[in-house]
Amino acid sequence: QVQLVESGGGSVQTGGSLRLSCAASGNIFSINAMGWYRQGPRNQREMVARVISGRSPDYADSVKGRFTISRDNAKNTVYLQMNSLKPEDTAVYFCNLLAVSLSRRELAYWGQGTQVTVSS
Repeated sequence: QVQLVESGGGSVQTGGSLRLSCAASGNIFSINAMGWYRQGPRNQREMVARVISGRSPDYADSVKGRFTISRDNAKNTVYLQMNSLKPEDTAVYFCNLLAVSLSRRELAYWGQGTQVTVSS
């Protein structure tokens, strides 16, 4: 089993900042990718930012220049620093993990989601 613990969501005004964290633990041999997705009330889940091992981070066009993803490999933790937040960033943010288990199976996992609300 793999556990993902998310934290850092909340409510801010337009222009504010929030930092999300997601810590992975459990049956993990290695991590191939970690990232953040979001889902608004009327939208499909979309990729916000992700880090694939050995590659530069990917960002959705809508957050480039405002959000920064980083990963602490020693702690199996991924962070999302969100600056200059806009009302359209309001959504539930989900952590995603693509990991190889101790039995060498590659599996994907989702966090429980954390609410981010940006008011105008």
